[in-house]
Amino acid sequence: MAINPEANQPMLVPHLVVDDAAAALDFYAKAFGAEEMARIPGPDGKLIHAAFRINGVMLFLNDDFPEMNDGKSTTPTALGGSPVTIHLHGADVDARFQRALDAGATVVNPLEDQFWGDRYGVVRDPFGHQWSLAETVREVDMAEMMAQMASGG
Repeated sequence: MAINPEANQPMLVPHLVVDDAAAALDFYAKAFGAEEMARIPGPDGKLIHAAFRINGVMLFLNDDFPEMNDGKSTTPTALGGSPVTIHLHGADVDARFQRALDAGATVVNPLEDQFWGDRYGVVRDPFGHQWSLAETVREVDMAEMMAQMASGG
């Protein structure tokens, strides 16, 4: 069987590791409107792979498998947090932020108008991953932005 040429298109896909990937898929659908593309359970029911889209962008997800990673857990909870924040930009950020909170996310940084022109806030999902949400609300030129940064924002 011939390989579909689209199978090897270049892409960059964030890959999230969580405890309870099935619950995470449900959360991401409720919180961010994620569209599930694939769900592959292993023999024990844990998800060895899942794929979903948010804002048209694909993300991968799987349950934690320390036995496949030198015996180490790689969930944000096990690591004491995550150095990565996933950024979602688009219209109606107030409603999107509230939707995430209603689904079970917690506020890391409240939603506020920022000096760089975005209305911006950060939430943490129940699995330890951080998501920033933003909407551009005004245009800011670089000189104004630099002056705001110099004065402390």
